[in-house]
Amino acid sequence: MPVAQRSKSTDRDAAARLRGAGLRPTRQRVALADLLFAKGDRHLTAEELHEEATCIGCSCSLATVYNTLHQFTEAGLLRVLSLETAKTYFDTNVSDHHHFVVEGCNRVLDIPVGNISVSDLPEAPDGMEITHVDVVIRVRPKR
Repeated sequence: MPVAQRSKSTDRDAAARLRGAGLRPTRQRVALADLLFAKGDRHLTAEELHEEATCIGCSCSLATVYNTLHQFTEAGLLRVLSLETAKTYFDTNVSDHHHFVVEGCNRVLDIPVGNISVSDLPEAPDGMEITHVDVVIRVRPKR
């Protein structure tokens, strides 16, 4: 929907989320936050978000989208997924969870919580602590 037609309550929700994370709710940040969070948990690239923004009439450059995604990540609103693919994915679900990556289409799916147990981790190097363990399982359609 065009930016002008988005509901005021949607804008207020996005603005409140940004303020709660310590970010100033600029017009572009509010529009991008609404796109990111209004549809539930998502995994998407900056290019995909930029395309969605363009489709609703939000004029912002790809560089602005990248900057905003990194600001949201630093504020704890997003999680960057390092999947060893050509693209960087941003996850709106910042809880501890793991992922399937569908080979060939680079689609990312959450693995339900509780389905994986990670044990016998090595000791962290001196002066370091383990903060998170990411499990990525690559899948493909059966042949």
